Amino acid sequence: MKNLFVIIFLVSNSVVLTAQPSQQKGGNSYSFIDYQKSFPRPSEALLRKEDTLQKQFEEKKLVWPAKYIYIRSFKYDSQLEVWVKNEIKDQFQLFKTYRVCALAGTLGPKRMEGDYQVPEGFYYINEFNPRSNYYLSLGINYPNISDRMLSDSLRPGSAIYIHGSCVTVGCIPIRDEQIDELYILAAHAKDQGQDFIPVHIFPVRFTKEKSVKYLENLTKDDPILKKFSDRMEDAFDYFEKYRQIPVVLIGDKGQYIINDVPPRKSKMKLDEKPVQRPPRPTRTRNVGKLVDAVHQWPQYPGEKDAFMQYLEKLGKDMVAYLPVGIKKAHVQVEFVVDTDGVPVNFRILKGVKEDGGDFNDELLSRLENMGTWKPALLHDKPVAKKMVQSVTIEVRQQ
Repeated sequence: MKNLFVIIFLVSNSVVLTAQPSQQKGGNSYSFIDYQKSFPRPSEALLRKEDTLQKQFEEKKLVWPAKYIYIRSFKYDSQLEVWVKNEIKDQFQLFKTYRVCALAGTLGPKRMEGDYQVPEGFYYINEFNPRSNYYLSLGINYPNISDRMLSDSLRPGSAIYIHGSCVTVGCIPIRDEQIDELYILAAHAKDQGQDFIPVHIFPVRFTKEKSVKYLENLTKDDPILKKFSDRMEDAFDYFEKYRQIPVVLIGDKGQYIINDVPPRKSKMKLDEKPVQRPPRPTRTRNVGKLVDAVHQWPQYPGEKDAFMQYLEKLGKDMVAYLPVGIKKAHVQVEFVVDTDGVPVNFRILKGVKEDGGDFNDELLSRLENMGTWKPALLHDKPVAKKMVQSVTIEVRQQ
């Protein structure tokens, strides 16, 4: 019966059906959002970011604010994803990926205080800290039941947060302007009744070949870590297939058990050649004559500095897609602004080479959707003009 209690307790903390009760202040009911507005940092963040977040939701055809959010982080890949939905039966949709800007420890679960490890496992947000030493922070419920059973009984560690300021000794740090957004999203979800916002922390992204190979090499002589990582992969596979949170149980020895796991995908052997990436559809045209000299260069839509602002934003957004270990990239892109002002025939002249396929594809996809220009003019007639542009993507420390 004791084992059954452990399982039921964990499942109850995984289900997000409990309504957030309204609180009383001076005889009037007020919401969790109102409560957060009583603190300077969340209040300023809401004023600064809420409209922007709402517009980003509209662009992705998502309903604002999301009633349910799900956070998953990948240690080796240094990424944190935010998924959203508005009904229990709906599938989660990816809203945004943030770059985790510092990492402590190695792959594997946290097992004692002072080991500098970021936990791995299945957690939920249990604290909103508007006065954090690291700007804003969201606490997670480490140690959970499994951790208590498997970690040091006297000093398992505690105080694990997702926070700002880009420094860590075992937490998950993102930049201040990103924790602003995540804090607001989580506060809105809690305000609408999501008391247990799930946070799943994986060792690697199990669909990324380089990451999987690293984990396989790390676990080949460590059967305990291999078994733990396999259970984490079960949960990852479940979400990838169904876009729903898996039910996670705890066995009598503290091990995770994932219900209804999809069949395990076949593994690539370490000595096999990787499957070639299929060619990405691109915006290409058979452009007529290109001219070298023009009377007026192509003009990006907007005010004088609009294109530079666009490139600056692009550089910030692309940070999350930098391969692991690369903190800065200078990319050079060639494209043609055709006679109707549509940018076409994008090509990366200088980009990220090692493990840069995902990065380069994402960059080209974003550039191809930059909008229509005013075409170049020669003798007052529109002409096609080749452009070469540099973009800097850099992880900036706060």
